[in-house]
Amino acid sequence: MGAGSARSAVASDGAMTDLLTPLAFRNGVSARNRVWLAPLTNLQSHDDGTLSHHELEWLRMRARGGFGVVETCASHVALDGQGWEGELGIFTDALLPGLSKLATELRAHGALSIVQLFHGGVRSPSKLTGKQPWSASTWSEETPGFEVPRPATEADIAGAIEAFKTSALRAHRAGFDGIELHGAHGYLLSQFLSATMNHREDSWGGAPFENRARLIRAVTRAVRSAVPASFVVGVRLSPEDFGNARGLDLDESVQLARWLVDDGIDFLHLSLWDGTRNTQKRPSEHPLPLFRAAISRDVPIVVAGKVWTRDDAQVLLDKGADAIALGRSAIVNPDWPARVADPTWTPKLPPVTPRELAERGASPVFAKYLERWKGFVATDG
Repeated sequence: MGAGSARSAVASDGAMTDLLTPLAFRNGVSARNRVWLAPLTNLQSHDDGTLSHHELEWLRMRARGGFGVVETCASHVALDGQGWEGELGIFTDALLPGLSKLATELRAHGALSIVQLFHGGVRSPSKLTGKQPWSASTWSEETPGFEVPRPATEADIAGAIEAFKTSALRAHRAGFDGIELHGAHGYLLSQFLSATMNHREDSWGGAPFENRARLIRAVTRAVRSAVPASFVVGVRLSPEDFGNARGLDLDESVQLARWLVDDGIDFLHLSLWDGTRNTQKRPSEHPLPLFRAAISRDVPIVVAGKVWTRDDAQVLLDKGADAIALGRSAIVNPDWPARVADPTWTPKLPPVTPRELAERGASPVFAKYLERWKGFVATDG
């Protein structure tokens, strides 16, 4: 890829789009560039969900490093939706002081701030919540530690919709610029979308995709109607099966994207895991052009999936993405956006030592968690 193509992509209207130019949302809000910090599980908050110094410094360092959008880790909207220890919470007003401090710090360093709203569903273990997990339906699987969920009642569903809505309002009150609904990776909203996890026989599930999509659409509409138009609302989706996200069909996901745009989202975030791979359902096609053709151009598509270099990002921009979310590369390179304008700069790659992770804002708990990723943390550091 030549130097010129590494800097800009040709949009559908023929205009050139550069990775480091502002990203505009259809509600008029804009970010300073198209580089996005992906939401990352880091286990760095306090046990009660309050913001810790480590969490604050971790995100503040990326804002200082030039990220246009800084997104928090998954933040649970209800006590029965917590997915892991050290998860940032947004389920009560008691958490507002820390949330407000975080929003203020990110804005002070020029980043647009997004809170990812989350409910784990079946993946909210009883050891954290004190309750049996619930989901769309009940099922069992041969996974260590798996707890059979009870099927959701109407009260559970209504409570979840309300919890997402009030948490979005809380994020707005704290001073954040927007929220993202976590509809990916096999958590609650994704569980309802799944043909293998949702066997309900009422209007919230079963064979008709309209029913399985009802919860995420109801949550989206509830949030959109509760917050000002200037508050950015987006959704993260897994387009197809991967890992804990199962029972998802590519064409259904494309249709869902259309519906969510009708419901008022300002951006769509696609979690691809590996941005170089084509779809499973149609191996000759990449998912980005399919989603880009399905929704209006004024709704940006953000994509995450093994982006390390500017050329990696450019490939995805060329395929239809409007912004690039960095996960692992942002862990290792907290100033990636500030440095990538220099064509001679080469991002640092793993492995990294625990000391290097500490220098990049990772707490000892987060550094230990990263050892689960094969080859990411050096064993001699």
